[in-house]
Formats: sequence, C-alpha cells, structure tokens
Amino acid sequence: MRQGPLAGRYPAAATMVMFALIPYLALSAALQPLTPIIARHLHMTLQTMSLSSGLGNAAYAAGTVFAVQFAQHLPQRRMMVAYAVVLVLGSVLAAAAQDPAMYITGHVLQGLCTSLLLIAAVPPLAIGFPPAKLRTTAIIMNLCIFGAVALGPTIGGLQAEANGWRPLFWVVAAIAAMALVLAILTFEDSPPFNPQAPQDLPALALATLGPFAAFFGASQLTSHQFLDPIAFVPLVGGLAVIVVLIAYQYRARRPLLTIRSMLTSTMPVAGIVVALFAAAASVSATALTAAVLASRYSPLHLGLLFLPEVAGAVITAVLLGVVFNKRAIHYLPLVGMLSLAAGIAVFRIEVPASAALTLIGSGLTGIGLGATVAPALFVAGFSLPANNLQRVFAIVELLRAVAAFMIAPIFAHFAVTVGGNLDTGTGIALWIGLGLAICGALIGVAVYALGGARPQAPDIDRFIGFEGPAWYSPPLLARVRSGIGIGQTAPEGAD
Repeated sequence: MRQGPLAGRYPAAATMVMFALIPYLALSAALQPLTPIIARHLHMTLQTMSLSSGLGNAAYAAGTVFAVQFAQHLPQRRMMVAYAVVLVLGSVLAAAAQDPAMYITGHVLQGLCTSLLLIAAVPPLAIGFPPAKLRTTAIIMNLCIFGAVALGPTIGGLQAEANGWRPLFWVVAAIAAMALVLAILTFEDSPPFNPQAPQDLPALALATLGPFAAFFGASQLTSHQFLDPIAFVPLVGGLAVIVVLIAYQYRARRPLLTIRSMLTSTMPVAGIVVALFAAAASVSATALTAAVLASRYSPLHLGLLFLPEVAGAVITAVLLGVVFNKRAIHYLPLVGMLSLAAGIAVFRIEVPASAALTLIGSGLTGIGLGATVAPALFVAGFSLPANNLQRVFAIVELLRAVAAFMIAPIFAHFAVTVGGNLDTGTGIALWIGLGLAICGALIGVAVYALGGARPQAPDIDRFIGFEGPAWYSPPLLARVRSGIGIGQTAPEGAD
C-alpha cells in the first residue's frame, strides 16, 4: 500500500483538515465588506456578486451528498488529493479573476471542494485514530468551521480598509496549496468504502437541483421582490426538491444517506433541529447587524466590533473538549441556544446597536454558534454506529448550509423592504431571529422529553471500535407512543 511520509501522523492529518476547511468558510464570512470592491474591479453588479455567493454556497451544500457517493465507489484518499487539487485551482481562479465568469467559476469550485473535503477528511480523522484523539478532532472541527466563520468579518474589514481584495484571495489560495501538500504527505491508499453500494443517481440529481435552484432564487432578492417569479419560483421549488430528496432517501431500500435512521431516533432529530435553528438565527443576526452598522463605521472598525465572536468560538471549542466524554455534552447545545438568543436580544436593544452592545452581542452569538452546531452534530453522530458518521455529517451539513446561507439573504431582503427603513426592518428581522433561537431550544428539549431520552456519557471506545453507537437513543416520540419514561434505561444490547 502506497503511503506518504507523514501517513498515520495525527498532527499532520489534523493540520491538513484545518487548511482544507478554513479558506472558503472564512472567505464566505469576509465577503460582505469586500463585495463593492470586487464588483467595481471586475465590472460586476451587486446582483451578480450575490449570484456568485449563492452558487458557491449551493455547490457547498450539494458537495456533501456527492462526497458520500464518491466514497462508496472510488478510492477515498486518492479522491481527497483530487479534491485538494481542484480547491487550489478554484482558489487561484478566484484570486486571479479578470472577469465575472472567471471569478464565479473559481468561487463555485471553492465551495464544492470544501464540502467534499469536509465529508471525506473529517470522519476518517475522527474514527481512524485512537479514541483519545477524538476529543481533539471535535475541538479542531469546531474551530475550523465556526472559528473561521467568526473570524471572517474581521479579516474582510481589514482587507476592505486597504481598498483591495486580491491579497486575501491569494492567501486563501496559498492555504489551499498547503492543504494539497499535506494531503499528499499524509496519503494512505485505501479502497472504496462499499463498491457494491448502488449508484444513487436520483439522489445526486436532487441534491444538485435543489440547492442550486434555492440559492439562485435567494440571490435574486438583491434586485427583485420576494414574489417576483425569478426569485420566488426557484427558491420555493428548490426547497421542495430538497424535501423530496429527504423523503426519497427515507423510503429508499438502500439509501445513500441514513435519513431513516436519523429521523426515527430521538437524539439525531434533536441535534438536527438545534443545528438548523442555530445556523439560521446566528448568521442572519450577524449579517443584519453588520449591514445596518456599515454606514456608521469603517470596514476595519466594524470588523473589530465582531472580533468577540472569535473569542466565543474559541471558548466553546475548549468547553466542548472538556465535556466531550461526559453527560454534559447533551446540555451544551441548550446552553448555546440560550446564549444565541441572549446575543440577538442584545443586538435588538438598540438598532443600530452601539459599539458596546455590538461587542457584547457578537461575543454571545459566537458562544451560541460554537456551542450548538458542532456539539449537536456529535450528539447525532454518537447515536448511530461509527460507519455512519460520514453520512451523518453529510446530512447535517447539507441542511445547515441551506439554513445558514440561504436564510441570510432572505432576512436581508426583509429588512430592506419591511418597516419603511433599514433600521426598522432590521429590528423586526432580529425579533424573528430571536424567535428562531428560542423555538430551537424549546423544540430540542421537547424532542428529548417526548422520546424519553436521558443524557448519557458516550462510550467512545465502543464507538471507535465499530461495536455500536456511543449511547442509546430511544425511538422518536417513544415516551408518547409506548409510555417509556425519561429515566428508563435501554434494553440490554440495544443499539
């Protein structure tokens, strides 16, 4: 078996994952202050810039499903190297773009390959090393995904203050190139996961059509009304296609995604609910507050006001590591939702928020986001056997991407068109975001209670050893349907 010189070295593999995930996620969060500059340099309208972001996010969402299908039939580590090559190509195209087509192509490739690498690289990092490393993997994942997103506004503000954008894009390309080098150095040739698995072409078609249609429609809200056919029809139609994808996979005899296992079990459903509501509420609140403050502060000043989000993400990443193998991991998403609700409430006290309120609100939302999505993802993942981890990540990331990246432009359009002015519309939209955070917390608690679930410390050794789930997750609504009490233990040998 061919191997790279750093094969089997956890630090090198973890660094490769970080370099693969951070560039696009941080760049996406940094684009808001850079959009006018890029549009001016490349002779693009703001509508075209919105379309480029929408298509990049759609590619990220669709890539989660493609990564699972590719892993079944193609050598996984060779595919990781291929993904990294295309990520470098896309990053170079975007950084060197001379026209809209070149920029959009590069950005779409960045989004696609980031999700391909996320699904291909993170699960093997989680279950391919000794159990003691899993805690570190969880911390790294939290910092990569949510720390990078939190750092984006500050990076974007710093670059916008210099009235440029290419230096940041070239830094992104350089980081992607380092990810490629490490993918080669840590290479361990491995066979496909399951060559006998069916090629689920309908699932791939639905996973492509749904996100691209929905994000295309959402991007059109920059210059069209919500009910204009060019925005409303693809947006609603795309969401309907995503629902069809979930229903199709739920009913399929040999599904590509583990939809049935997740949607019929208490803890995975609670994890998905928390991840979706947290993503929708947090990203929208941050984007809305930044938009309404953009006319009051310079890009750098505004970016620094959101720097506490990074501190919040770091704090929750460390906290996740502390509670990772304890019962308290079940309570962390609830704490995160409450912190997120508190952060949005602080933003809502005064619109536009003062500098002090923005600092407090951004810190609370950073804690909220970091304490919800990643812990909820592991709560869902631990509820199924380890060989399903890749599919669990794919489902959660697909739905999270739709909730996070598509809701933001809808809320932005709502803020501009409702209430007579931006400040009033933003205030109303923040109330909606606050409602989403509170509802997400309440629904998550209700799902646990109605399922009779009880917080348990995960059995990491059992999970990593492919002996079964890390804990017992009762069937969805089990307490209602069969009278199982909250404190009742699982049947002996139950998975």
